[in-house]
Amino acid sequence: MGNLAASSEKVHLSSKSAVATLISGLGLLVPASMGLLVSNVPTILCPFPAMTPLPAFLISDLHLWKFAVVVPMLFFFVWHPGLLRGEPKIPKRSYGLLLIAILLSIADFVTSWNWGLHYQGPKYTHVVCAVNVAWAVFLSFSFVRAWKNSSTFKASLFLHWMLFAWLAWYAFPYLGELP
Repeated sequence: MGNLAASSEKVHLSSKSAVATLISGLGLLVPASMGLLVSNVPTILCPFPAMTPLPAFLISDLHLWKFAVVVPMLFFFVWHPGLLRGEPKIPKRSYGLLLIAILLSIADFVTSWNWGLHYQGPKYTHVVCAVNVAWAVFLSFSFVRAWKNSSTFKASLFLHWMLFAWLAWYAFPYLGELP
C-alpha cells in the first residue's frame, strides 16, 4: 500500500526539488553540446561520446541531428523521476549503471585504443582516457560514500547529474576512423 501511495504522488513543479531537478536536467544540455556540437571532428573538448552521436546518426536523415543533445537530459529525467519529488535515496540501479558504464568504458578503450592512437593521435587518446579515468574514480568514490552514509536530496541530485554529465560529454568517446 505504501508503494501505491508513493507512486501516486504528484510532482509539484513549484517545489524547490522539482525546480532544482528541472534546472539540473536542462543543465545537461551544456556537457552534451560540448561533447557533440563544438567541433566537426573528435577533439579533447568535444570527444563525441556515444550517448549523443549515435542518436544524431539515427536522426540525421531528418536533418535534426543537433537535437541529439537532449538525449542525456531525457534519460536523466526518466532514470530517476523521484528527484522531481525531492527523494534523497539513490536507487540501486544507479550504482549498477555506474558499474556497467565503467566496465563498458574499459572494454571500449581496450578494443579501440589502437584506432584512437592511429586516427586521433596519442595526445587525444591519452588525455581522453585520463579524463574518463578521473571521472570514473570520482563517481566511484562519491557513490561509495553515498552508499555508506544516508544520502540527501542535494547529494543524490549532484551524483546523478555528474553521472549523466559524464555519459553526455566524455564516456565512450569516439576512437577510430571517421565515416
